[in-house]
Amino acid sequence: MLSVVVFGPLAVGLVLLALPRLPDPAVRWTWVAASAADLALVVALWIRYDPRAGIGYEANVPWIPTVSSAYHIGVDGLSLPLLAMTAVLFLACAVYSLRQKERVRAYTVLFLLLQTVSLGLFVSLDLILFFVFFDVSIVAMYFVIAGWGHGERARRSALMFFLYTFLGSLVLLLGFIGLYLAGGTFDIVELAAAAPLDGRGPLAGLVLLALVVGLAVKTPTVPFHTWLPPAHTDAPAVGSAILAGVLLKMGTYGFVRIVLPIMPETWRQYAWVIVVVGVVSVIYGALVALAQTDLKRMIAYTSVNHMGYVILAVGAAGLVAGSSEQARTLAVTGAVTQMVSHGLITGALFLLTGVLYARGGTYEMAAYGGLAGPAPRFALLFAAAAFASLGLPGFSGFIAEFQIFAGSLDGAPVPTVIAVFGVVLTAALFLIALHRVFLGPTRAPGATGDVTAVEASAIAPLVLLIVVIGVFPRFLLDVIEPAARAVAELVAR
Repeated sequence: MLSVVVFGPLAVGLVLLALPRLPDPAVRWTWVAASAADLALVVALWIRYDPRAGIGYEANVPWIPTVSSAYHIGVDGLSLPLLAMTAVLFLACAVYSLRQKERVRAYTVLFLLLQTVSLGLFVSLDLILFFVFFDVSIVAMYFVIAGWGHGERARRSALMFFLYTFLGSLVLLLGFIGLYLAGGTFDIVELAAAAPLDGRGPLAGLVLLALVVGLAVKTPTVPFHTWLPPAHTDAPAVGSAILAGVLLKMGTYGFVRIVLPIMPETWRQYAWVIVVVGVVSVIYGALVALAQTDLKRMIAYTSVNHMGYVILAVGAAGLVAGSSEQARTLAVTGAVTQMVSHGLITGALFLLTGVLYARGGTYEMAAYGGLAGPAPRFALLFAAAAFASLGLPGFSGFIAEFQIFAGSLDGAPVPTVIAVFGVVLTAALFLIALHRVFLGPTRAPGATGDVTAVEASAIAPLVLLIVVIGVFPRFLLDVIEPAARAVAELVAR
């Protein structure tokens, strides 16, 4: 059933390619139906999954036996929430794209491919399989940005995105080869059980460096973030939503799934460096976002800020000497919760900026004002997503950031206190944006119509889910915590 979840969207995409005479409306609605069916299957997996059982729905078939690589997939509390978030976001993007008119078939097939590789990465339990999905996501997103982005500049941004992240993936591959040479297998579960690089000194340090750099480029963290703002600014709204909501999580998920369990001793040795990188990303991302006049670029920089919280948490989880097992478990739980929360929040925000661009043809905040009057539903949705992003209680962002701060404070009190100021900066930048765009005299370079039924159908469920997690988080935390505890125990061994 898990393979059906992963490869179902790709199969639908291939069928669409085989039916070139299918009209565009049918192609769009087929994407919606395929994404809805995929989400229904993920919900069924969630309902039947027992968090205490460890890895569920496992399949392990030899693939490249000469290097002990297999088609090994499964889900646990680390991957199932991200699988569900991915399915939700792709369905929202499919509904939002019902208004898409330019090269609909190619556009739809690319996103169905992206859906398969994203789902595939989160269920991969083999390093080669993980890498294949990791790399294909780069290629697919390159074509989305270059083919449907905003003008000639989009091609340059797409090329920068591809070259930067592809180079990062090659460095990551070197790290995977180092793990294979030490452990004799690419199987993530076996490598985590053996921790083959423990006690290997400089070699372990070099492998960790390759893994951290490769994943940090994708996350991205400072100083590997420079590809992110132009890629987001020039991508179509749906491309930005998937890039920020799903693809960035491939980097942070790699830290939790691969690096912490497989290299516990080396991770503990360099955990303080990771914590510092996380804090720098938090503060730098918020400060640069505060200086932006382009709304979409501002939201892009908040992703650097929010992913910095995840890096802080995973770094703090390695500070075994200064923290309790409960604190480390809380930090890892907060990191995974933040990935889910940020995916939903930033997906909603980027789709909302797409609504704004469709009306006015620009992301410059100075071109707008007083939109709360003629577009109250749009203002309400944007305000809710903005308040969730700044960590206001009652939204998922608060649940995630509270856990990260509580779990990190025990082992890294000073960096955590510094990181808290990132919340203040985020609050400032979103309040300024709300004031510029929605308050004061009404002005806009184009139409000022409110969100349409199609746009609201795509965005409102994301905002509703953000509120549900913020008010009733237990259904999510009960799945994440057992797996987070297992990771914390592996790091401390």
